[in-house]
Amino acid sequence: MSQSLGRALDILDLVSRGVRTLDALAAEVGVHKSTVLRLLQTLEERGFVGRDSAHRYHVGPAVFALASTALDAQDVRAAAAPALRALAAETGQTVHLATYQDGIVSYVDKVESRQPLRMYSRIGLPAPLNATAVGKVLLGGLDLPERERVVAAISFERFTDRTLTTPEALLEEVHRGAERGWAEDHEEHETFMNCVGAPVYGPDGRVAAAVSVSVPNVVLPYEGVLGLVPALLAATARISAELGAPAGPAAATSDTTATSATMTTATTERTTA
Repeated sequence: MSQSLGRALDILDLVSRGVRTLDALAAEVGVHKSTVLRLLQTLEERGFVGRDSAHRYHVGPAVFALASTALDAQDVRAAAAPALRALAAETGQTVHLATYQDGIVSYVDKVESRQPLRMYSRIGLPAPLNATAVGKVLLGGLDLPERERVVAAISFERFTDRTLTTPEALLEEVHRGAERGWAEDHEEHETFMNCVGAPVYGPDGRVAAAVSVSVPNVVLPYEGVLGLVPALLAATARISAELGAPAGPAAATSDTTATSATMTTATTERTTA
């Protein structure tokens, strides 16, 4: 840990404990006021501290947002754990849980498959927005202006010949997935892997997380992976109910008949593309 980072964290801790003034903070940290002021200015710019008209410092909104996000992720993970493990047991494949925050999709849980071929993914790692089913699902949960802003900032790294590399292509694919209730990664991130993902809804009715099932194509062909969508949707419906999501149109996508129709459409679209 660098000295500056350590001091900034010490200052943030002191502010949270009620040390409010520049003089008091400098005395506690044991460095010159100019150094403390510089660190405070950085923390203030990032929203981690604020100050009133008398120049007394207090904890800023970024701290509460960070804590809230962490708690939300823990709540989702705890609520999802039984369904994730049941889904992995039913399909025999790798299952992921991912969440979104500030333009980044991260894996927060993973159940390994029974297959010897393992994925690169690890809990805590980011998932490419343009090349993963969970990325597309979570983009689909954003309001359109925010979705377009986030997509415009993507670097669009090409992982395989199938990777989506333009904002227009990704936005179209995200819209398609949001309408049918699930998204796919058809060898877009790894050439040997296909994946389907679906949203988990929170108590406010918005997308809170995404669950995916990933399968090596040597184990199951693309069409076979699409056949796992009903099991995936049943699992996300259970997790959504556990989180207190309201019953509504989103739940209807778990209907097997509707799912079969959308899977047929997806296969046709890929074949004719």
